[in-house]
Amino acid sequence: MQCLRQVRCVTKFWTAAATPGLLKVTKLHRSVNMLQQRKMMAEEKPWALISEVGDEGFHEDVVDIVKQHFHVICLREFLQNPVLHGPKIQAMLMWIYSPAAEPSLLSCLPSLKVVANGGVGIDHLDVPYINSLGVKVANTPGVVSDATADMAMALLLASARTVVEGHLISVDPKTTHVPQSLMGVEVTGSTLGIIGMGHIGYKVAQRSKGFDMRILYHNRNRRSVEDEQAVGARYCEKLDDLLKESDFVVLVVNLTPDTTGLISHRELSLMKPTATLVNVSRGLVVDQDALVKALKSGTIRAAALDVTHPEPLPRDHPLLSLPNVLITPHIGTSTLATIRKMVQLMVDNALAAVKGLPLPNEVKTK
Repeated sequence: MQCLRQVRCVTKFWTAAATPGLLKVTKLHRSVNMLQQRKMMAEEKPWALISEVGDEGFHEDVVDIVKQHFHVICLREFLQNPVLHGPKIQAMLMWIYSPAAEPSLLSCLPSLKVVANGGVGIDHLDVPYINSLGVKVANTPGVVSDATADMAMALLLASARTVVEGHLISVDPKTTHVPQSLMGVEVTGSTLGIIGMGHIGYKVAQRSKGFDMRILYHNRNRRSVEDEQAVGARYCEKLDDLLKESDFVVLVVNLTPDTTGLISHRELSLMKPTATLVNVSRGLVVDQDALVKALKSGTIRAAALDVTHPEPLPRDHPLLSLPNVLITPHIGTSTLATIRKMVQLMVDNALAAVKGLPLPNEVKTK
């Protein structure tokens, strides 16, 4: 009995002494297991091809969204050894039209499942051809609407109230007085014509209602009576009627064969000589030669453009030297909040394609 008590005592003492060591070993094993799991998860991440990180590619503040779910390889590195990298790529994330989905590149990507485009417009993509390769195409509608509509109103207001001209006078070291000739045009109570009343066009209408503008719109399909009443918009079945009545014409259409050159000599001649053309859609929607002529001759008052063709324009292009033109470098969606939403949607579409699930925003051939 005495011997049994001694054994129990020794066992109890040994257990108490060994417990800290056992805890350390257990924690070490857990840490090793977690590292192994993370390594396995990292190895299992699919590969995505992007243009680059920086000014001509993905903004540094958003690329982390992609890297959470994909191994990322930039186009320049990929092209150094396409034979090695090509079979790994399952997703191509296109930002500012790059990487270009050309046959020469697509042929190097036998495992590609999706081309996820950043933005709504897909006029730079040959969707039927890409689909014929067994590759899906996706875009990012909805999340760009607010920022683009804001930009349309910013251009309209800046042009109407000569904001840029006023700034240049204010910062000019030679300025000694403010010229009274610096006169803008009234926005409040004016007539706004919106060509293309989709997501973005409707957002423009909502904003312009705050300026008590009379709103006209032309669209392939008329919106519901409820939509029209909510913003006080009137449908113009004929584009010509809208052009004749509007003080400001805002272009918010997708680029298609039907909308290419939609605004040319004839359409510009129908506008008021006091009217302003605002374009936040695509540069090719407007015949730029016709626009230059209209601006020089006084056919219309001014133009405010966030898009041109090409982008940027050649430095000797006549639009750049006209005093009644305001041009911004296609920055309609350029807010950090918006591009993060866009990239997240690109990643969601790409992950769905890789997993064989339906894409939230698949672009299908009509």
